[in-house]
Amino acid sequence: MERYKFGAITLKALRERGVHVAVDDFGMGFSSLSFLQKFPLDVLKIDQSFIRQITATPFDTSIVSTIISLGQSLKLRVIAEGVESAQDLAFLRALDCDEAQGFYFSHPVTATKFAELHRMQTN
Repeated sequence: MERYKFGAITLKALRERGVHVAVDDFGMGFSSLSFLQKFPLDVLKIDQSFIRQITATPFDTSIVSTIISLGQSLKLRVIAEGVESAQDLAFLRALDCDEAQGFYFSHPVTATKFAELHRMQTN
């Protein structure tokens, strides 16, 4: 528990200054349920490996549904990574997922292209 104390204090100070803190790729690698308990968080991002098969694999469907429910019950914004189809998006909307990102919306763009797209949207 002590080893997490400095990180938790640092994250709390950042949040007090308006920085939002997210757990990226939740469910994979070093992210774990203990992060939800030990650190002050704002956002939970579901790893794309779970999203790829949400409409085809009952196991992934259950995992994604559970992560969304868990995040929302902890008052965290939940973002699904790796959305690639309208079917994926519809499924996530039915589960009340807060946000989604992925190739369905756009492939990666340069900073210059992003600024251009942003200007077009705001005009």
